[in-house]
Amino acid sequence: MNNLIVALAAYLIGSISFAVVVSRVMGLADPRSYGSGNPGATNVLRTGNKLAAVLTLLGDAFKGWLPVWLVVHFGARFGLDSTAIALAAIAVFLGHLYPVFFRFQGGKGVATAAGVLLAIHPALGLATLLTWLIIAFFFRYSSLAALVAAVFAPFFQVFLFGPSRISLAVAAMSALLIWRHRGNIKKLLNGQESRIGDKKRAAQAGQ
Repeated sequence: MNNLIVALAAYLIGSISFAVVVSRVMGLADPRSYGSGNPGATNVLRTGNKLAAVLTLLGDAFKGWLPVWLVVHFGARFGLDSTAIALAAIAVFLGHLYPVFFRFQGGKGVATAAGVLLAIHPALGLATLLTWLIIAFFFRYSSLAALVAAVFAPFFQVFLFGPSRISLAVAAMSALLIWRHRGNIKKLLNGQESRIGDKKRAAQAGQ
């Protein structure tokens, strides 16, 4: 019963779409109505409002971090074990992908996944983040960096802490994140994916 409550609470927290909430508060258009239609920080940035994009990024990461961190640090007092941690992780991530408060139209999950991994253990989160940074630096594709980091995250989890239910949750999150990036994968294969900084360089060239 406690595990069910944890999963439900985590899902509801994950269902708070900060891209939509921040945009409404700041008087911006619904991020599902322009650009990629993805309610995430990258799409919010297309409005030109960097503060809104940063707030969206931090909010999505925080909501992924919060329920998992609470179970990791306080769950034992209520008889919760690694199963509850795994359920909290996958439930909050599913909430972001398919938010009940926003017609199940969610984001791709990169920031929320990062928050979840940091909550499971900072070393896991930092190793995955470092992977993202390395790929992004050398190839300048944000989506490619997210995909590679998603592939490596389950291996980092098993290498650092051994196989467990949490490992299965991380693997499930990675699979879902890759699935949500299937459009980006097609663009990468067709050479149509935009690189980090392309728009900025194009704007400078036009000045």
